[in-house]
Amino acid sequence: MRLLDFGVLLILAGCATRPAWAADSTAFDAVDLTAKLTPPALAERLADKRVVFVGETHNRYGDHLNQLAILQQLHGRDPDIALGVEYLQRRFQPHVDDYIAGRITEREFLRDTQYFEGWGYDYRLYAPIFRYAREQHIPVVALNVPPSLPAAVAKVGLDGLSAEQRADLPKEMEPAGEEYRARLREAFEAHGQERPGAFDHFVEAQLVWDEGMAESAAEYLNAHAGRRMLIFTGSGHLAFGSGIPQRLQRRTAASYAIVLNGRGEELEPNMADYLLLGGEEALPPAGILGARLNEAAGQCRIDALLHGGAADKAGLEPRDVLLTIDGQAVRSIADVHLALWDKKPGDRVHVEVRRGHRRKTRDSAVDVELMSSAAHSSSSG
Repeated sequence: MRLLDFGVLLILAGCATRPAWAADSTAFDAVDLTAKLTPPALAERLADKRVVFVGETHNRYGDHLNQLAILQQLHGRDPDIALGVEYLQRRFQPHVDDYIAGRITEREFLRDTQYFEGWGYDYRLYAPIFRYAREQHIPVVALNVPPSLPAAVAKVGLDGLSAEQRADLPKEMEPAGEEYRARLREAFEAHGQERPGAFDHFVEAQLVWDEGMAESAAEYLNAHAGRRMLIFTGSGHLAFGSGIPQRLQRRTAASYAIVLNGRGEELEPNMADYLLLGGEEALPPAGILGARLNEAAGQCRIDALLHGGAADKAGLEPRDVLLTIDGQAVRSIADVHLALWDKKPGDRVHVEVRRGHRRKTRDSAVDVELMSSAAHSSSSG
């Protein structure tokens, strides 16, 4: 296994079989810190692989910057490359194609792919990747299944799905091996679930994710002979190869390499081909309203205000129904994210609300100077 710090290459070596006279000695793995591997050198090592998987922890900005660097390096060597991503559902592929082709704006892309409803992580983490793909006309392939599908499987199992739900299942699903199940057992037990059959359903839900994304990537690769693909997804779907990688190879026989962002991870032999140990990067604070929101019946309402927050200072009140932000209609919390995702502290937005109850209502509008997300809970709007 090779660990990379965009300049430092570490090699994790397994121990040889111990002789009988050393039976009581302690076995260990050694890491060689003397070799170096730059991003171009890594790209050269990956050049003969048809598929390169690059893992991430979703909320780590540094992981996504590393992914972008690898995309730039591989695209520079081979412009005929595609990018597959976990972040988008395959049913929205036409909208992804429209964004890459420049037919729709970034805001329309986020709205049409239901990014905030289906994925929800701060889009600023991913914007550089999508913008680079658009600028360079790199095809982006939406890999994921609808998020409601694994959730339903985790609750009732594959056998409990309705006919409509089963229509979204991967056409082919290979049973989970013992190593796959053992790794999932640790994650499952961390959730503390104890109901009968819960673990088996948890494994089936993970299989739906892994097989579904492998199927999406395989269909694209089989339809584009000779084209290479980068795949960006959570590290848990990639480590040791038993998630997406082996399931994709089963469908395509494509050669592949696994690159994981390794900061904070416990290192184990054979977990990946390369581990990136880049420095931590943090997104700058976002501009927020400072309000707790809820949505129901096609309305987005303020539940509570953070004392001294932006909305509080502007005169908004609990129970106010948000109508528009900067002219954009608001009917859900996702609409609020869509309106505010690229705003910074100090930016001003024009907010229209409906105030009152039942027949005694009135519409009003205020300008809100957004405050820093660092000062308030990230669960607020």
